[in-house]
Amino acid sequence: MTERTVEQAAKRPADEGLRSLPRNVWAVSATSFFMDISSEMVINILPLFLSNALGVKTNLIGLIEGVAESTSSLLKLFSGWLSDRLGGRKWIAVAGYSISMLAKPFFYFANTWGMVAGVRWADRVGKGIRTAPRDALVADSVEESRRGAAFGFQRAADTAGAMLGLLIALLVVWMAQSNSVSLGASTFRTVVLISIIPAVLAVAALAFGARDVPRQGQRAMPKFAFRALGKRFMVFMLIVSIFDLGNSSDAFLVLRAQERGLSVTGILAMLVVFNLIYTLVSAPAGKLSDRIGRRRLIIYGWVVYALIYLGFSAAQSGWQIFGLYVMYGLYYGLAYGSSKAIVADLVPAELRGTAYGTYNAVLGILDLPASLIAGILWQGLGSWAGFGPSAPFLFGGVLALVAAVMMAVWKPEAQKSLSA
Repeated sequence: MTERTVEQAAKRPADEGLRSLPRNVWAVSATSFFMDISSEMVINILPLFLSNALGVKTNLIGLIEGVAESTSSLLKLFSGWLSDRLGGRKWIAVAGYSISMLAKPFFYFANTWGMVAGVRWADRVGKGIRTAPRDALVADSVEESRRGAAFGFQRAADTAGAMLGLLIALLVVWMAQSNSVSLGASTFRTVVLISIIPAVLAVAALAFGARDVPRQGQRAMPKFAFRALGKRFMVFMLIVSIFDLGNSSDAFLVLRAQERGLSVTGILAMLVVFNLIYTLVSAPAGKLSDRIGRRRLIIYGWVVYALIYLGFSAAQSGWQIFGLYVMYGLYYGLAYGSSKAIVADLVPAELRGTAYGTYNAVLGILDLPASLIAGILWQGLGSWAGFGPSAPFLFGGVLALVAAVMMAVWKPEAQKSLSA
């Protein structure tokens, strides 16, 4: 995208249709679509493979999932800063997607929890490298008045890919083992083989479809300093951190569904409908955040999250979990894209990569204690048996309500895209 194209884009009205979004937004969205087809068909049944086929307990699954996200945390921070330093986002993101693509086939050979953990962590290294430069590329490519629409569309494409990946996994599981409650190892490995194809397409879409946005004017090279990101950003990160400490891996929701009696096919069907809701809500919610303020949508999303998690805690049957998980898509649609967009609103343009790296790094670091706490609350540690399967969801719901109240009380300096 040339400087002339960027200037023309800045003059477009905020209410233009999604078709007028820049090429980079479409390329990144296509990449997210294909990679989520690949990832979601494997990752969502991975906790079932660990639990059913390998006999791994929830506290160890929590450790694997927590370390998987935290492994990428410093890389998210560094890769975002590096993209600011180099003035280029695309090829760093391509490298990250390529690492995840190359890691996928090794799930096929994993037959111990240690091997599964190693592959999962390698996949998250790729995510750590790609996430901040990718988000910064989207923010660079679109004017502020359409930033919510751009991130909402990217999330919608990401989630549509997840839905298709889950449908493929559902078909494979149904053909291989019908309505069995447990997942077989051979079924998991078949899904892994199929997942390699969309992973390759994801890398190709970004490599051949996106272009770096030229740096506007002369800018000083950014220093690796958090203070430069400003007080507003730091307060926002504090509030988000409180929320995220109760936001354990969704692997626990999958295990909760199975614990309440849903079969593997029932769980996959649940995830498909969840992603459908997420897809349908994301783009309209992103556009709405451009109009009424991102902070307001984040608060709404967190309140929805809290109510749903409290429902997960009290649920008595698998079909109650099914219904709650479907509504869980409302939280993601309302809050996830808005949270990404507000990061760009809070910091100078030349520090966006660093800001997205910091945002993703902090959340990634917190994924480890969040998932460890959830696993320990559920099944305990050592001789202690824990509080049972409802405990982690009660904990998460309460922290979400606390964070929503803090976000409502927080009054950043007046700015259209932040105001509630």
